[in-house]
Amino acid sequence: MAEKEAKWEQNAKGKYYVDDQCIACDACCVEAPGFFEMNDDDGHAYVAKQPDPTNSEHKEMCENALACCPVGAIGDDGSEDGDEA
Repeated sequence: MAEKEAKWEQNAKGKYYVDDQCIACDACCVEAPGFFEMNDDDGHAYVAKQPDPTNSEHKEMCENALACCPVGAIGDDGSEDGDEA
């Protein structure tokens, strides 16, 4: 399970984030392209853009990315408006 205290600073502010347990498998980037991107220099993914909370297709893509992460490095502890809960 992802931990907010260990999330990458590169993550876009908001609901979803990637923490330091990421193994750079690229699954999230495949499931939600444009929302998740890879930092090739440091070897981890991060949230490049948060989904519009009114767009159910984009939210579903990000939820699918979270579900397919083999190490549980994606979290959804933030609130929809971009402030952390």
